[in-house]
Amino acid sequence: MPAIYKTILLLCCSNVFMTFAWYAHLKEMNHKPWLLAALVSWGVAFFEYLFQVPANRIGHEVMSIGQLKMLQEVISLSVFVPFALLYLKEPLKLDYLWAALCILGAVYFMFRGGLATG
Repeated sequence: MPAIYKTILLLCCSNVFMTFAWYAHLKEMNHKPWLLAALVSWGVAFFEYLFQVPANRIGHEVMSIGQLKMLQEVISLSVFVPFALLYLKEPLKLDYLWAALCILGAVYFMFRGGLATG
């Protein structure tokens, strides 16, 4: 499997864990002490790092650090929006579209010369 696909797959897995670590406690633990929520979130974030660290190492073989970060942001928004809508039951807003368009503009500038080796 090419490095770019491995990176995307690992970053998607990482972002699922990251999103749950950062936001699930708002729904599941909102009446618990914040310190308990933080400890549980750190436990979930551990698994995020098990995917994120190899993703960045593999991705940096074929992308610049800026390209890698931009890919991370695209995946982050792609995971966050469905999570917010389906899990947290947040209302769909046009702001998600505007944010996505801004990120697509950033993707264009970061990748317009093609993949850069790390």
